[in-house]
Parts: sequence; C-alpha cells; structure tokens
Amino acid sequence: MVIITKCEVVSQALDAEIKSEVKIEEPAALMKPKEEAAVLSKPIGGAPAAIMLKPRHDVKSASQIVSEQRGNAAPAARLAMTRRVHPLISLNPYQGNWVIKVRVTSKGNLRSYRNARGEGHVFNVELTDEDGTQIQATMFNEPAKKFYPVFELGKVYYISKGSLRIANKQFKTVQNDYEMTLNENAVVEEAEGESFIPPVQYNFVKIDMLGPYVGGRELVDIIGVVQSVSPTLSIRRKIDNESIPKRDIVVADDSNKTVTISLWNDLATTVGEELLDMVDSAPIIAVKSLKVSDFQGVSVSTVGKSTLVINPELPETEKLRAWYESEGKGTALASVGAGMGASNAGGLRSMYSDRVFLSHITSDPNLGQDKPVFFSLYANISNIKPDQTMWYRACTTCNKKVTEALGSGFWCEGCQKNYEQCSLRYIMVIKVSDPTGEAWLSLFNDQAERIVGCSADELDRIRKEEGDDMFQLKLKEATWIPHLFRVSVVQNEYMGEKRQRITVRSESPVDYAAEARYQLEEIAKLTSS
Repeated sequence: MVIITKCEVVSQALDAEIKSEVKIEEPAALMKPKEEAAVLSKPIGGAPAAIMLKPRHDVKSASQIVSEQRGNAAPAARLAMTRRVHPLISLNPYQGNWVIKVRVTSKGNLRSYRNARGEGHVFNVELTDEDGTQIQATMFNEPAKKFYPVFELGKVYYISKGSLRIANKQFKTVQNDYEMTLNENAVVEEAEGESFIPPVQYNFVKIDMLGPYVGGRELVDIIGVVQSVSPTLSIRRKIDNESIPKRDIVVADDSNKTVTISLWNDLATTVGEELLDMVDSAPIIAVKSLKVSDFQGVSVSTVGKSTLVINPELPETEKLRAWYESEGKGTALASVGAGMGASNAGGLRSMYSDRVFLSHITSDPNLGQDKPVFFSLYANISNIKPDQTMWYRACTTCNKKVTEALGSGFWCEGCQKNYEQCSLRYIMVIKVSDPTGEAWLSLFNDQAERIVGCSADELDRIRKEEGDDMFQLKLKEATWIPHLFRVSVVQNEYMGEKRQRITVRSESPVDYAAEARYQLEEIAKLTSS
C-alpha cells in the first residue's frame, strides 16, 4: 500500500482514449515516425481511428513540465517541490535526506571560544515548525560565520542536509531529545513570501520539582496562580551601569508551593503593571522559558525570549483554577526554597548530584577556569573566624550595599534613593572539613543566617550589648555540625595570582534518613559493578 502525501498535476487529461484494440493483418513494414503517425490517423477498413493524437509540438512529457516548473520557481520553492517537508517531531539521527520548514524564534550571538584544540566561533538558533515543535541548531567556525547573516529572527526557512544527535541536557535550551548541527554542506534557503506563527508548546514543571533545574542551562515553563506583585525596581547593571526595570511576582500551583518569578525589562513594565492591577482577582499566568537559580533557595527569572500569558486558554488553567477555589485559597503555601533540604523532591537531586570530597576540588587548581562548575559536599564547619568582616550595610529595598549619605541616612546606588535606615547582611567565609581535607567557603546572607542561627543585625547586637565572649560563643555553637552544601567553583585573579573561589549556593541540614538511602544506593552501585 502506498499513501500519497503530496501530488502535483503535471499534464491535463488526453483528448481521447483507446476504445478497442485494432489488429492490422498486413505485414509490418519499417516506417519513419512521421509516416507511422499518418497511417494511424487514417481509417482502416472504413472504421474510425482508435486514437486521436495531438500534433507533435504540443505534447510535453511529465518530466519536461516538472523541469520547467522548477526552473521558473524560486530556490526555496524548488527545494519544497523536490522533497517532502518533514515535521520536526519526525526527525531522528538515522534519517538521511530530509527538508524542514521552520521559523527562527531565537537567534544567539556569534561567539568566540578557545579550548585545547584552538580558537573558533559558535552560533546557534532556535527553530520552530508549524506544529510548534522546537529544535536548537548549532554552527561552528566557518558555517557559523556563513549562516550568521543568513538567519534573521522571525523569518521562515527551508533547511536540508543537516545532522542530528542526542541533545546535551547541560546545554539544551528547548524541549527536544535531539539537537541539529549545520556544517558547510547544509542548505538554508529563505521561504520568501511565506510566514506562519507557530503555536506555543508548553512543558510545564511543577513548582516543587524545580530543584533539579537549579544552576542548569535548561529553561522551564511554569503555570501558576499569582499571589503577589511587587512594585517596579530599577536595578543598575554592573557591566555598563545601565538601569533596567525589574518586578517580582509570587505564584503558586497545586503542589502547595510558591516561587518568586523575576520579570525583567518590558515584561516588568507592561505585563507586570497589568498583573499589579488585577492581583486581587488571583489571575493565572503561563510563563515560557524561565531560568532557575538558587537565589533564596530556588527562584526563577525571565530571559530575552521569555513569554507570559495571562489566563491562557489551556486545560491546565481550568484544573489550576478548580484547585485554587476548592482548597488552594485557604491552604498555607510554603516557598519552594524555604528550608530546602535533601529530603524534598527538588533538593534531593540538587544536594546529592555530583557529590564529591573536598580533595576533588582542592587538588585541581584548574577547576572552574573556563566557567563555573557545581558540586555537592557533605562537610562539617570547623572554623568561623570572629575577626573577619562578617556583614555589610544593605538597602532595605534591594539589598545592595549602601553608603553613609551627607548629613544623615544612607545612600543606595541601586535605587538612587536616600534612606533613613539600613540593615546588615552577612558576607563571610567559613572553613569546612571532611575526611579528605579542608577548604574555605564563601557564604552569603540566607545560608549564613541558617548556619549561625540569627540575623546579622542580631549578631551585631549581641557583640555590642553582651560582649565579645557571647559573640564568639554564638559562632562556636555553629561549628562541628555536618551540613550539605551545593557549591560553585570559579577561578579569580588576586594580586596577579589565580585562586579558587568556592561559593555556597545552597545549604541544608543533614536528613539522616535521606543520607542513609543515598549511601545504600552508592554501595549498590559498587557491588553491581
């Protein structure tokens, strides 16, 4: 059985068809084509001719007609006529010839890189077909420079002669098991005059399952009920000192957890303002392409290609609305990052993935040289130096460092405002130890508060009012207690010398039941191998 998926009319029907077979009893004679046509067109034995033939110059073969059509068509049209267009969802690494028709929905910058094999260039785009399926295409070196000016955001292209491979989960930015590579043999032709708006395809992640995505490059989609909306803040970017608007919203879903979403730039000023006006009605929002970070345990923020839809027409919206009206509105909802421990769904992978000993980090001076690397540690705090600078004066609105203003109060460079009061926030180092060695870790406010057991303002009060002995005793009480740490390792340059900087990104007390399960799994791996 053959299923016809596409056909083209290459010739009209003939003027006549064969009615009956006419047998010629006379001996066959060799005739030229013109003579043969003349004989067949004459009546035989008084009977009418069986076939009506058109003049020779009017007859064109199917191949001639198709060839003429292709010759007159634009290159992209020729490509489409030559081969069937494949939907992205049907592609796999084992296919040979395919043609896709896609829209460029995201275009990256042409970047330079350097590794052990030398220097080069890399460039990638995100492509979406008419069904809404997405794939990331990457080009290196000469193909990157060749195709960078060809691809334009929002335009439609026919692409062929690319290759597919299993997507690297660490670097993929779209929901697809495969990623595409375009080399110098790839064919990319603009589909001139053609345009389509692909439907948005969501792959929602429950709020309580955000933990495994912390610190990764994979973006997530979230749907939730808006609980609160903050005013717009103006944040000054360190790179160029430019002020950019930011707005935080808190959303909840039926996992009974909440998360803070940071909206940046236009989303903060346009859609964010609309949400501020309607927050009392608990609108439902669907946000696509969010980056997950470990700020405040777990939080998410928009990126350049993020989209936000208020009260989308989706089945998930109706389900979420029913949950909120029946039980969510009256339930105490906790933040997904609050006390994030190893035993919950998100923290389990975050705190136990990439578990290493301290010696793995300290014995490799080149670790984190090109980009930050992340590990999990099980270690005891062995020392907190009491004579270090343990905190800084912070703005009560944006938490950035403030300076004493002329006259009175404190000046915040981030908010560009003068405040009467400020708060203290931790920024300190602690020494941790495990069976293989020890290392100094940098610690920020949220993790330090949980480790020390009080805020920086409270610790400052203890030192001033109760004396240094009580101050040092408070720090000593925090030592020789085991913790689980999620840390990043980078290379910093100080006085012309490169040094490792190990920073705590998240922390939790040890859940001994979860730790026992982890140890049993590790033992099982050893025995099975």
